[in-house]
Amino acid sequence: MIRFDQTVCTDFAAATRREWLETNGLGGFASGTVAGVNTRRYHGLLVAALNPPVGRTVLLAKLEETLIVDGTRYELSANQYPNTIHPQGYQFLKEFRLDPWPVWIYEVAGCRLEKSVFMVDGENSTIVRYVLLASNGQNVELEARPLLALRDYHATMHENGAVNAHYISVDGLLSFVPYEGLPTLHLAHNATIIEPAGYWYRNFEYAVERARGLDYQEDLFNPCALKFELTKNHSADLIASTETLDIKQVAQYELAELARRRSIVTAIPAEDELTRTLTAAADQFIVNRGNGKTIIAGYHWFSDWGRDTMIALPGLTLTTGRTDVAASILQEFAQHVSQGMLPNRFPDAGEAPEYNTVDATLWYVEAVRAWLAATGDAAFVKQHLYATLIDIIDWHERGTRYGIRVDDDGLLRAGEPGVQLTWMDAKVGDWVVTPRIGKPVEIQALWFNALCVMRGLAETYGDATNAKRFKQLATRAKRSFNEQFWNDAAGCFYDVVNGDERDGSIRPNQIFAVSLPHTMLAKARAKRVVAVVERDLLTPYGLRSLASADAQYCAHYNGGVIERDGAYHQGTVWAWLLGPFVTAYLKVNDSKAAYRKVVKWKAALATHLLEAGLGQVSEVFDGAAPHEPGGCVAQAWSVAEWLHIAKLHE
Repeated sequence: MIRFDQTVCTDFAAATRREWLETNGLGGFASGTVAGVNTRRYHGLLVAALNPPVGRTVLLAKLEETLIVDGTRYELSANQYPNTIHPQGYQFLKEFRLDPWPVWIYEVAGCRLEKSVFMVDGENSTIVRYVLLASNGQNVELEARPLLALRDYHATMHENGAVNAHYISVDGLLSFVPYEGLPTLHLAHNATIIEPAGYWYRNFEYAVERARGLDYQEDLFNPCALKFELTKNHSADLIASTETLDIKQVAQYELAELARRRSIVTAIPAEDELTRTLTAAADQFIVNRGNGKTIIAGYHWFSDWGRDTMIALPGLTLTTGRTDVAASILQEFAQHVSQGMLPNRFPDAGEAPEYNTVDATLWYVEAVRAWLAATGDAAFVKQHLYATLIDIIDWHERGTRYGIRVDDDGLLRAGEPGVQLTWMDAKVGDWVVTPRIGKPVEIQALWFNALCVMRGLAETYGDATNAKRFKQLATRAKRSFNEQFWNDAAGCFYDVVNGDERDGSIRPNQIFAVSLPHTMLAKARAKRVVAVVERDLLTPYGLRSLASADAQYCAHYNGGVIERDGAYHQGTVWAWLLGPFVTAYLKVNDSKAAYRKVVKWKAALATHLLEAGLGQVSEVFDGAAPHEPGGCVAQAWSVAEWLHIAKLHE
C-alpha cells in the first residue's frame, strides 16, 4: 500500500506531482493527481477505449464535489485556472493511499469522508464511492457535478453550441448523448435529487501540457448536479460507463475487483514490497486486442507498439507466471507480420499498422525463446509460430522494407534517409534525430541471437536444412561483427558501422551484445563493454542514452516538442535499460560482491514508485542528477525490466 499523510496532500506542488492510474484491461483508464487537479489533457475519470485497445476518448473529465454540513458548503475539488487555484479542496485532505486503488480521506467540519475510485476490468466503467466515516450527528449531503469533455484524449474541448444539453433520467440512470457519433455516456447513481444545469466551466489549465508546449486550456460541460444524502449506512455511489450498469451492484463490483487484483499479486510468491507493487503495475499494461492480448506501451498516450510489447513481454507476463497471456500476445502479433516484419505500432484511430521498425521483429524472436524457456512447450511453437519465424528470417535474408537485409558480410543493415528504424526513433518533422543508418550495434546482437534461437528450434523439429543455414548465417555474422565493431581505443563497440564510417558515440545499445542469451563476444571484451557502460552511462534509474562527455549530450528532458525530442536519445536516462545492464553485469561479474551491488541498485528503485506515477515506473529521467522523471508516468518496458531485477534478486 502506498500512503501519504496531510504533509504531502496539502502541499499543492507535492500533491499535483504525484499521479494515480486505474486501467480496465481494454486500453481505457482513469487518472489524475493526489490533489484532485487535472494537470494533463489525458486526466479523467473515464477515458474509454471505444475500439480496444485504441479509440480512447475522454468522456467524464472529473466531478466537482461539494460537502454540505448542516447547510454550510465546503468545496472538495481543486482546479487550476489562469493565475489561480479554485477551489482548494486539497486543503481538507488528511490522507491519500493506493489500497489497492486511489482512496482519499477528507476531514471537514467534524466530518470524515472517504472517496475511492476504481475501474471494472473488461468494461469502460469507472466507479466512484463516497463513504461517511464520521459526522458527529450532523446532517451531511454531497453534491457532485459531472464535467464532461467528450473528445479524443489527445485533444482539448472548448465551449460550443453543438453540445446536446438534454439527458434522459430513468430509475437511477442518467444517459447523455452530447454529440452525434459519440457513444452514450451513462451515469448510474443513488442520488436523491438531480438538478439540471447545462453550464460550461471555462478555462481549465493543464500545467503539464503547458510545460510540454502543447494545448493546455479547456472548457468542460456540466449537464446537471446530483445530490446525495450521506449517513454511516448509506454511501454515495456513481458509475460512469458506456454500459447501463446497476448502481445496486457496486459492492459486488468492488469485491470482484479486489479478488482479481489479489489473485494477480499472490500468484507468484514475493516477500518484498517492490516485487509485489511492480507485479500489480504489470497488470495495468495487459489489454485486449481483438480476441487476443497485447501490451500498452505506456500511459497516458501510447498504444500497443510491437517493439515495446516484445521487450516488455517476458517481464510483464513470464516473470509474473502469466504464460497463457504471453502465448496469446505472441499469436496475436503473428497475425500481423507482413514481409517478415512486426508492426511498429497500431495507430490510435485504427488505421493500418505501421511497419517502420528493424528491431521489433528480432525482439519477437527473443520473446518466443523466453516463452519456450518458461513453458517447455515446443509443440505450441511448432504449431502456431514456427512457420512465421521461418518467414521472418527468409525476408530478412532477401530484403524487406526500408533497406532491411542481410549484407554480404552476414550482418544486418537497415535504413533510408528520413526514416527512424531503431528504438532511438525520435523524429520532429523531417528531422530524424538519431538516424543510425547502416548497421546499428544492437541490431547485430539481436540478429545473431535470433539466428541461434532459430537454429535451436530447427534442430528440435528435425529441420536439418534450416538448422544448417542458420548456423552458417550466425557464424558469418559473428566473425564480421568482431572484425568491424570493436573500438579498441575506447574499449567498447562502435554504435553504428556504415561502410567505412564508424560512430564512436558511447551509447547503451552495445549492452545487448552482452545481455542477450546468445552472444558473439569473448568474456574479456564483454567485461570491458560492461565497465564502459557502467562508468559513462549508469544512473540509479537506468542508463543514459549518450555519455555526458559527448558534445551532443543533453542533460535535461524538458521544454517543447522540439527540445524534448531532441534530448530523447541524446543523454536522457531510460529506465528499461537497467534490466539488460544488470543481466550483462552479472554475466561478467559472477560473484557475491556483484550480487550485493545489484541489491544496492534495487534498493534505490523503490523510492521512485512514490514520486510520479504512483506504484509505476516512468519512461525516462533527466541525464543529470537528481534525475527528474519525465515522459510517460507508467511505461511497460520500464516496469518489466525493473520487475526482472527485483525477481532476479529473489
